[in-house]
Amino acid sequence: MLIDPERVASLIREAASEEILPRFSALDPADVAEKAPNDFVTAADLAMEKRLGRILADLLPGSVVLGEEAFAADPRLAEALVGTDPVWVIDPLDGTANFAAGVPLFAVIVALVTGGETRAGWIYDPVGGRMAMGSQGDGASMDGRRLAIVRPHNLYHMTGSIYGRRFRESEAYGRLWARGRGRLGLVFNTRSVGQEYLARFWGRMHFGVYTRLNPWDHAAGCLLHQEAGGHVALFNGTPYRPTQSTPGMIVAPDQMVWDDIDRTLIQPVLSAVPT
Repeated sequence: MLIDPERVASLIREAASEEILPRFSALDPADVAEKAPNDFVTAADLAMEKRLGRILADLLPGSVVLGEEAFAADPRLAEALVGTDPVWVIDPLDGTANFAAGVPLFAVIVALVTGGETRAGWIYDPVGGRMAMGSQGDGASMDGRRLAIVRPHNLYHMTGSIYGRRFRESEAYGRLWARGRGRLGLVFNTRSVGQEYLARFWGRMHFGVYTRLNPWDHAAGCLLHQEAGGHVALFNGTPYRPTQSTPGMIVAPDQMVWDDIDRTLIQPVLSAVPT
């Protein structure tokens, strides 16, 4: 491991306590802007990314930083993911719309990527104080407890998140969840993928279908989920990599649930003839 994971966790906690929490439920309207329709950025996002980028780059000399907000200004920064230098991938405030609305469902996500592979990841809930962390091949933990992904014996009791209008408005989705809780449980989107990964680690959620694969959203979560024994793969069955943005992926507690979601939702939608 190139760095001390506990040191990174401490830096994330400290930065969040000074840049995020004092602004929660205290934003001035001038502190909130839209990068695109329904895509918000706040003063907290910008301050947190600036601070984390500086301290993490100093922690690992020779590393570069790919932050969500910096990428919005210059998409060419993503080219660093395929280079040889270590890359800090930062989502300074995942769930910005929730944060701006005073809803305590947001997270800080940090991943360390080298050679196109995620080597370590951290997801922090500033309000709840929960920190999940882990590194490739060494497992994952949350607040000192070793993580192990679990699912209910009866799939009806699962909870998951599904994104993508194409899937949510499909006949296949209706067959599974038209009445709310279905054979594969209940669907609930938090609008914060970091919170959804934490909920899966905690056993409160169990699966996720994601169509936007921004590395700052998923690099850390996928690594931690797999290190905790869960199953992650793209819709075509290939492994997730932080360099990939398509075609979407399923995060599941195990191969069996992944196959079930793929067979009953993903493949029927992908194979449907457009009308």
